[in-house]
Amino acid sequence: MVAAEWFRAWFSSPYYDLLYKQRNEQEASLCINTFVEFLKIPPGSRILDVACGKGRHSRALAAKGFDVTGIDLSAPSIIEAKNFETDNLHFYVHDMRLPFWINYFDYVFNFFTSFGYFRTMREHDDAIRTMAQSLKMNGMLTIDYLNVHYAEDHLVPREEKRSNGVMFNIDRWFDEKHFFKRIHVEETEKKISETFTEQVEKFSLGDFTDMLSYEGLAIEQIFGDYELNKYHVRNSPRMIMVARKIH
Repeated sequence: MVAAEWFRAWFSSPYYDLLYKQRNEQEASLCINTFVEFLKIPPGSRILDVACGKGRHSRALAAKGFDVTGIDLSAPSIIEAKNFETDNLHFYVHDMRLPFWINYFDYVFNFFTSFGYFRTMREHDDAIRTMAQSLKMNGMLTIDYLNVHYAEDHLVPREEKRSNGVMFNIDRWFDEKHFFKRIHVEETEKKISETFTEQVEKFSLGDFTDMLSYEGLAIEQIFGDYELNKYHVRNSPRMIMVARKIH
């Protein structure tokens, strides 16, 4: 049984950062460079990073001179992110299902499948509404999601990882509607044994098209990876959608 809001505990756990430590500053900077160049973001633009974690993408954007705001549900992540605040970089603890600043931002980013976690469709719709409402008219939203078909075809059922003396035993599976990842953590020295289970909705391109259009957003570009290669329904590891607020 997956806890209704499993992400609250898991995203605030130090083991989350340890498991995903390959998602580092260098990777974030390369990713941001690619999107800034593609979108041709004008100097001084206001940018919202939704589900920003500890703010690595936000920091990369702010370093380019943009006015950047990062929001995340995890208080520990935001507390750490706030150490990097500047005149053009700010962080807030905020649930993406609730409205944020209305008609304020020129661009909104939602990176690395930081969506699809909620229990009900209404909650997912609320999150899309938050992103849409925060944009000015003609503003751009970029959502970076897993590609369901690729993820099914390339699923690794079982994996072991060791990092800094911590053993991670990972099991992956899926059903008709969700992907699951169970992470069992063993830290022998501290006699810690914990288990977390991720659950992500199997949203297709059609699902996103419907959710976005209902909130006045039209998809203009779809990419299949972080090099912005063309999206292929079977062969692309990612499904990166760039949508414009049209009403």
